Amino acid sequence: MTLKALIFDVDGTLAETEEAHRQAFNETFARWGLPWRWDRALYRRLLRTTGGKERIRAFQATLPEAERPLGAEDIARLHREKTARYSEILAAGGLALRPGVADLIASARRAGLRIAVATTTNLPNVEALAQCCWGQPAGEIFDTIAAGDMVAAKKPAPDVFLLALEQLALPPESCIAFEDSRNGLLSAKGAGLRVLVTPSAYTADEDFPEADWVIESLARPNLPEELRFPPG
Repeated sequence: MTLKALIFDVDGTLAETEEAHRQAFNETFARWGLPWRWDRALYRRLLRTTGGKERIRAFQATLPEAERPLGAEDIARLHREKTARYSEILAAGGLALRPGVADLIASARRAGLRIAVATTTNLPNVEALAQCCWGQPAGEIFDTIAAGDMVAAKKPAPDVFLLALEQLALPPESCIAFEDSRNGLLSAKGAGLRVLVTPSAYTADEDFPEADWVIESLARPNLPEELRFPPG
């Protein structure tokens, strides 16, 4: 079937965003007076739980009961503040797209393909990244955005990719998904998609046997032939 759309994960796939997320979490914890600090090793483990609110809940569940101060409403409010801080961090600049991402999206656009997002993160974070890395609203970069808060179950459940396919009104055979994590790979595969994985700084130690392709980056020489669209 003819390729008609590319569906991208965001964090770790479009850009190495996780350090900015970790910074935003730690600064928000400090503002709340919480004695929590997520270092890189801990955050790597926590990333196995998809979704920011879910990650906070999973971390708190590892603490003694007397050290679990946050209820569901607190977690939701803390996460909103963390999201706002993440947007501020990205607005200050310093975050770049991963190699090949901008060229692939631009060349796919010229070839008439549609571009979608299927992400566990929320819409404000997608908007912050688009403004930071493209200087444009997310709606001008992506035809459709399926985000974690729009589905019942987050990755590795297939819900968010199924939503993206529904929004595109396309069958999975006509699309390719782009991911950086095993949870994301399983999610996309569960939706029937072919999947290209580019491991990121926080997922390089994961295994991806179900992937159709695993490559270092989306730089043109690494791409499979069907993604080498004519240059502009």
